[in-house]
Amino acid sequence: MPNPIRIMLVEDHQMVRQGLVSLLSSTDELEVVGAVGDGAQAVELFATLRPDVTLMDLQLPKLGGVEAILKIRQSFPEARIIVLTTYDGDEDIYRSLQAGAKGYLLKGMPFDELLKAILAVHAGKSRIPSPIAEKLADRLSGQQLTARELSVLERIVAGRANKDIAADLFISEATVKTHVNNLLSKLGVADRTQAATIALQRGFVHLA
Repeated sequence: MPNPIRIMLVEDHQMVRQGLVSLLSSTDELEVVGAVGDGAQAVELFATLRPDVTLMDLQLPKLGGVEAILKIRQSFPEARIIVLTTYDGDEDIYRSLQAGAKGYLLKGMPFDELLKAILAVHAGKSRIPSPIAEKLADRLSGQQLTARELSVLERIVAGRANKDIAADLFISEATVKTHVNNLLSKLGVADRTQAATIALQRGFVHLA
């Protein structure tokens, strides 16, 4: 019998983490060699363990999932990482795959789907379910937001007024208004409230 696939799990909710460890350990094909609760620990532990496949949540303390994937792959380009999250926004998907994730899965899927994904990624393939692929295609065909527009959008979600955003970013209120108008146009919405809603739904911004 071949050696089991060595799995590292990165999940900040302890109960979910323990449940996943039990589930993954229930098959002889997998061996959980490490389980941690934040992105910074994940980067450190990966260097020590060098797991075959890593399951990475996105919303993590200390260092977010996308940032952890980037750091791991900077040192270990061959790292095989699957995002396992509740977030299905097109921006989350895009950023994760841009960072180097080989798979993107939503929590709550049947275990056999998770197992198939792990086996596929371990074999050097990518695993992107059709609904995820469709959202990614929509993201790639849409208008891109600039870094400055994202900064403005984050502050709109936080409820800051144009005057406050201008002070935060060291720009004029007139420039903020231009960015806000561009955002409304690109997101296809009529006002700031709708922009904030879309930003959260699509994963441009996450509430801490």
